[in-house]
Amino acid sequence: MLDSADALNRLRTRGAMVYRRGTVVARKVEDVIDLNHTGLVVATIFFAWSVTPSLVPRDWLFQGLISGLNAAIGYGVGCVLQWLFRKWIRPRIKIATPPEWARYVIKVAVVVVCILVAGYMLVLSADWQREITTLMGMEGTTRAAYLRTGGLSFAVGALVVAVYRTLREIVRLLARLLSRWVRVPPALAPATGALLLTVLIVTLFNGVATRAFFAVANSAFSVRNDKVTEYAVQPDKPERSGSPASLAKWETLGSEGRWFVSHGPDPMLISAVTGKPAREPIRVYVGLQSAGKDTTEEDLAVAELERTGAFDRKVLVLATTTGTGWVNGAAAAAIEYMWGGDTAIVASQYSYLPSVLSFLADRQKVAINGRKMFDAVYQRWSQRPPEHRPKLLVYGESLGSQGSESAFDGLADLRSKVDGALWVGPPNSNRLWQQFVQRRDPGTREVEPIYADGLVVRFAATAADLGKPSVDWRKPRIAYLQHPSDPIVWWSSDLIFSQPDWLSEPRGADVSPQMRWWPLVTFWQVVADLTNAQGVSDGHGHNYGSLVLDGWAAIAAPPDWDQDLGERIRTQIELAEAYERAVK
Repeated sequence: MLDSADALNRLRTRGAMVYRRGTVVARKVEDVIDLNHTGLVVATIFFAWSVTPSLVPRDWLFQGLISGLNAAIGYGVGCVLQWLFRKWIRPRIKIATPPEWARYVIKVAVVVVCILVAGYMLVLSADWQREITTLMGMEGTTRAAYLRTGGLSFAVGALVVAVYRTLREIVRLLARLLSRWVRVPPALAPATGALLLTVLIVTLFNGVATRAFFAVANSAFSVRNDKVTEYAVQPDKPERSGSPASLAKWETLGSEGRWFVSHGPDPMLISAVTGKPAREPIRVYVGLQSAGKDTTEEDLAVAELERTGAFDRKVLVLATTTGTGWVNGAAAAAIEYMWGGDTAIVASQYSYLPSVLSFLADRQKVAINGRKMFDAVYQRWSQRPPEHRPKLLVYGESLGSQGSESAFDGLADLRSKVDGALWVGPPNSNRLWQQFVQRRDPGTREVEPIYADGLVVRFAATAADLGKPSVDWRKPRIAYLQHPSDPIVWWSSDLIFSQPDWLSEPRGADVSPQMRWWPLVTFWQVVADLTNAQGVSDGHGHNYGSLVLDGWAAIAAPPDWDQDLGERIRTQIELAEAYERAVK
């Protein structure tokens, strides 16, 4: 009996030692990780929200990045909630403290449950992504491939939390220094240190860092702007800028400008498609380096229009470019085919930056450029007798539509100056677009608005939409082409804290019915969608394809226009787009 009792005591002693050692190890691990379990729970909720459907399909890489950021935001929210609980609620209520072993069991259980929930949501997310790709006629992902999202999200979230903790230690260091050297009261030192660090960061990123970033970006993309490709050859016809006869020299047009003036249909090809005689289309382009010290870009553009005889053509199109100076070749070719080449298109470059960066840094610049260019062309155009003026049309895609809109004070001003406007994939911040959508007819959806019975302004995601709500569409006509799944159109900072109409109303045809609005989360989801807005099939996202042809036909069709001619032109435009994607 004594031997049995001694053995039992030794076993208990060893068990106690193992427990104490385990407790010590657990405490050390907990101290190193410093995991806030309330934060982990909220982070898991934010992660689950972030993998729900968005506007366009997301591969595992994009999903991992956006989910990691959302999880980090959720972790911060959870930490704040726990701090509030400990400071304001716990002192006022009595809560029994569980044994130490029970607290560790609960913490491990929380971690395990959060991992299982995240894995389950990733499986569902893979299915949702396949649903979106099916709506857009694309090939979907697999569950196994999409599980990589979880690992990347964890890495991104951990990195964000680590950066925050580093900043927190810097604040504590500043507080100690302020207390020691400046004699700031200990109670005020942390807040003062946080304020100093915040001012430093804001000043850095709003001033020095921002200017440095965009200076470096401009420099980097200016190198790309100078890139010469073998597929862009200097034109020899005087109707093109960059030709030997041009006032805008070939080497100054930039990469996108050189592509624009060296491509497009010639009279022979136009005649082959339309079966009618054709003229050489005029394409005028002014690059950032084209104008001299004593000449503005708009003055040079007008001089080029006069040199080429553009004001004697039937149609004159003022196209506002995107950030890098890109002009949609399909939009340009469509109007040239429609009017047998008796057209002139003028465009100018205002930045080296891609549209996303231009949207952040150059929105004011595109607005100023758009107004100056239109005013200069309009002034020269309006000097001619009305019977000898070409149709004056304006065109802009994406950020270019914002620059094009900025030339007009309102709908009355727009209609008094142009013979038609076609704006494609307009950003949500477009001033006129916002006015029309916000004042849409009662009962119409934000993704498919009808403004004033469609008498003047219309919105379309398909060619059929241009005929709605009735055949009574008065001239001059204004058309916006916008897909329900285009994040360029629907992204707004308002998504952070408020649900938009396009997510509270029935979804668009190519938007998953499972998509929901979540505070903060949806904002970041659509931000991620911006980077892949054109990586979808035609007719979805920011990929408008030959719908631009239907837009032109709706607002500025020639007298001999018919459906058969439209289909022949569409086929030729799609072939040209395939070639451009292959070589550019």
